[in-house]
Amino acid sequence: MPNGADTHCPYCALQCAMTLTPAAQPGSAPAPTAAPASLAAAAAPLEVSGREFPTNRGGLCRKGWTSASLLRHNGRVTEPMLKGSDGVHQPISWDQALLLITAAVKDTQKQYGPDAVGVFGGGGLTNEKAYLLGKFARLALRTSRIDYNGRFCMSSAAAAGNRAFGVDRGLPFPVTDLDSASVILMLGSNVAETMPPFVQHLQGARDAGGLIVVDPRRSATAAFTADGGGFHLQPTPGTDLALLLGISHVVVHEGLADTEFLKARTSGYDALVRSLNAFWPERVQSITGVPATLIRETARRLAHGARTGGSYILSGRGVEQHVDGTDTATAAINLSLLLGLPGSARSGYGTLTGQGNGQGGREHGQKADQLPGYRKITDPAARAHMAKVWGVDESLIPGPGLPAVQLLQSLGQPDGVRCLFVHGANVAVSAPDTNAVIDGLRSLDFLVVCDFFMSETAVEADLVLPVTQWAEEEGTLTNLEGRVLRRRKALTPPPGVRSELWLMARLAELLDAPSTFSDDPETVFEELRLASAGGLADYSGIDYAMLDRGEAAYWPYPAGSQGTPRLFADGFAHADGRAVLVPVTPSKRARRHFADASEPESLALATGRLLEHYQSGSQTRRVAELAASQPEARLLIHPATAAARNIADGEFVAVSNERGEVTCRAELSNAVRTDTVFLPFHFPGQENANRLTEAATDPISGMPEFKTSRVWVRQAALPASVPAGAGLPLHVKEAS
Repeated sequence: MPNGADTHCPYCALQCAMTLTPAAQPGSAPAPTAAPASLAAAAAPLEVSGREFPTNRGGLCRKGWTSASLLRHNGRVTEPMLKGSDGVHQPISWDQALLLITAAVKDTQKQYGPDAVGVFGGGGLTNEKAYLLGKFARLALRTSRIDYNGRFCMSSAAAAGNRAFGVDRGLPFPVTDLDSASVILMLGSNVAETMPPFVQHLQGARDAGGLIVVDPRRSATAAFTADGGGFHLQPTPGTDLALLLGISHVVVHEGLADTEFLKARTSGYDALVRSLNAFWPERVQSITGVPATLIRETARRLAHGARTGGSYILSGRGVEQHVDGTDTATAAINLSLLLGLPGSARSGYGTLTGQGNGQGGREHGQKADQLPGYRKITDPAARAHMAKVWGVDESLIPGPGLPAVQLLQSLGQPDGVRCLFVHGANVAVSAPDTNAVIDGLRSLDFLVVCDFFMSETAVEADLVLPVTQWAEEEGTLTNLEGRVLRRRKALTPPPGVRSELWLMARLAELLDAPSTFSDDPETVFEELRLASAGGLADYSGIDYAMLDRGEAAYWPYPAGSQGTPRLFADGFAHADGRAVLVPVTPSKRARRHFADASEPESLALATGRLLEHYQSGSQTRRVAELAASQPEARLLIHPATAAARNIADGEFVAVSNERGEVTCRAELSNAVRTDTVFLPFHFPGQENANRLTEAATDPISGMPEFKTSRVWVRQAALPASVPAGAGLPLHVKEAS
């Protein structure tokens, strides 16, 4: 058994460094009395301590400190589980499971064709798993139908980065560069709760009075602007694009733009200026509700910081998870280019990757239109390169598939996916319009889910396969800076649990797949190096040995180079070396989500995260300390808005629209606007915020409209299953 390891947190893309050491085992420790008995877990087998690292400097958030408690949780799935005709999952052997899967794939494809089998991946998978999953889908399953949950997180930012810069890396600079900034504009990101150790990198700007936070809600991050730390812009939900155009208008018309930078390093300036003419500050104030004085002050602060102490613009999901998310991210990039920030030695633009391997997970083949190394699947040269690495004829590599929302909409449909593999995702909670998604899952001929627990998606599966958790496996991840990190094994997994690399290798053999499929992480990474060589995300110069020595490895890292901690110093990734300014404007399609006055009494629903929980909550809702702190979803509603509906604090409310209804408690708060309510998205069942979100998508990126839905809120009767004074059920479903 390993004796612990230096590794990184299993949650967000900050990838805080930690050390795992064997814990003393005096016996099972009872869960706190505030948590339901169903959350009780055996004592954590490992002790977690923070480790000095540039992103976290030894600190961890509550999720990181408690991460080891799930490794021996009583609800862990440790055997393949097959659903019977009675709907109950029962254990079977791995040999039986592999034969069932093989038969299901062959029968489905014989009857409906190769694309009747689909794969849905995850942004938390290691680089090795993400790479092999793309290869497995295309060569072993022979399907084009693969995409992943990163489509719900980073797709708009990625699309905007690619068309402006020619490349997509979340932060094109080390996070420590932010420490010396005098001005930081935070767009739609609540880092104080989603990645708390990140906040220390905002302190320099806060000390200079230059932290500017854009958020319709007075979030924990927005609260950091108090006491002279900066200021908070609180726009009407869904109007971020107009706000950014207004700030850019001021930069241009007050002569604040970096004209030398624009002339030497960009193209498209004249068209951009024309597109900004209609967005003078007073008009933008009428659209967004943000005072024109603050719009002007934001532009001036950013320009002054760029000339003196350094300015950074950082965007997050709040401005990107919209039907115009790519254009909104583009507007943020345009603003940064007008100010000359990208590529500067002390300024920059970046987007904050969310999932643990959200960066690496989108680089090596999980996306519907992509091959490893961030290559386009339609590029003949890319296809030829991959065919050579894989040792197959190029004709065996399928073309582009369907982005995530379309993939899920195709489930069980004529000419759609009939057999689905899910790896590292919980779409029954995390996808938009989850009622429709769950119906789709139930219409499948065969659903295979790989997970540690009986997640809400696993409950729907015909077959659940138990796979290794983070501390039980080797591999690599790529954090929000584009830095490749080592995940190290600190614990032997329970008997019966298998790595997904092992699973794919065995199934590839049973399906007579061409090429080779290794279950050894380092061997897979060596192949990934070859596959990525020459691509935008080139890992060819990185190996396990250098990572184990603690060397910093930022991609692109071609063989023989020293890597690239800072992009754009000498040029952008387009053929002419210039960044492209792309004119954008709010579309009618986007405006209807935030300005529909024909809906009397409707409110804008914003969704987001809580400090204690992560993504769909499948893991954190099982951690006793975290569940005790945040056991249920609560709808944040302004006191005036609540009073108009006779809603009291703590009272049950029904939140509804044409897609579904959520029942939860109300929490009165001045942090939200009177026209807006806020609901966290970590909870399932009757508390699932994504019952209400729309499956409409950005036409460029495929990003769903998560952040702004129209809803009605009214008093609700106490749910029959909840005794007076009790919280809503946690919906914890464990393996039998």
